[in-house]
Amino acid sequence: MDFIDLKTQYRTLKAAIDARIQKVLDHGQYVLGPEVAELEQRLATYVGAKHAVACASGTDALLIALMALDIKPGDEVITCPFTFVATVEMIVLLGAKPVLVDVQPDTCNLDPALLERAITPRTRAIMPVALYGQPADMDEVNAIATKRGIPVIEDAAQSFGAGYRGRKSCALSTVGCTSFFPSKPLGCYGDGGAVFTDDTALAQAFREIRHHGQAGRYHHTRLGINGRLDTIQCAVLLAKLERFDWEVEQRQVVAKRYDAMLAGLEPALRTLPIRADRTSVYAQYTVRCAERAAMEQKLKAADIPTAVHYPVSLHQQPAYAHLFPGASFAVSEALAREVLSLPMHPYLDEITQRRIVDEVRAASGARTAL
Repeated sequence: MDFIDLKTQYRTLKAAIDARIQKVLDHGQYVLGPEVAELEQRLATYVGAKHAVACASGTDALLIALMALDIKPGDEVITCPFTFVATVEMIVLLGAKPVLVDVQPDTCNLDPALLERAITPRTRAIMPVALYGQPADMDEVNAIATKRGIPVIEDAAQSFGAGYRGRKSCALSTVGCTSFFPSKPLGCYGDGGAVFTDDTALAQAFREIRHHGQAGRYHHTRLGINGRLDTIQCAVLLAKLERFDWEVEQRQVVAKRYDAMLAGLEPALRTLPIRADRTSVYAQYTVRCAERAAMEQKLKAADIPTAVHYPVSLHQQPAYAHLFPGASFAVSEALAREVLSLPMHPYLDEITQRRIVDEVRAASGARTAL
């Protein structure tokens, strides 16, 4: 059993993917070929942003956004401790100070009720994370940021395709950043990412930064990086985009089945709700387990793959703990002890899913799936 079944997806889309890749092989423009601009236009249209700039990874997307906003050493950027390391990693890489705000226990996303007290005169950006595929409370975050004139970067590495109050993730704030890592809901066959904005000046900065700070050939106007997305990866994404809406719908079908089948297991196991004003693309289907280690062991014995996203909050990671001496974030720490992700992908059939749930329920002390 696959945790994420990319092989079935490829077999389904093989003709389209192969044709797109072959076209790149035929024209030979492997860096910044025509598929890059085509993909950027398609991405911008999809999320409803004026500009999309493809880049080499979701991590680079965050770095490019921070650099374009001129984040410098000594500046502060507010984010949350329960996320993938790249969120804080890119802040620290620029010499800025990450300021952490705890998350909500239901969405696992930044708690806007705690945000204002974390803002100081040095705050230069706020970076909420859309964990597991569900956007954060972006209107509340934006309202607080707008009062202070602070830009908001949505770390949407896991939520491309999700909806929020009639809008799409990645187009909910000053900047949106996403990832096309292979396991993401929309993934390429290597690393990839994109940055989104309605601000034309910022979009130009994104393009220059991703290409060594070039405003023109060998004319470098700013500090940049080698952050381009390869043309072949754009070709893969263009092929996958044709089926993406269907795949998102199927992810939601699978998630609803999980929700129904796993009902009634509290307190041994709790599912994570999706707020009524938004949708999730379920980059992961994650539950909270009171006894996670035992659950992992029993599922492994039954050949059910699982994963933990994420077992250690960032303020407790060896590379970053010194930045947060004595800090404690109770919700993030509890989630880190309890979260467990089950197999999730658009091609997960009901028979296989019932087998997974039967094993989960048995491990939780229940007999069979509902």
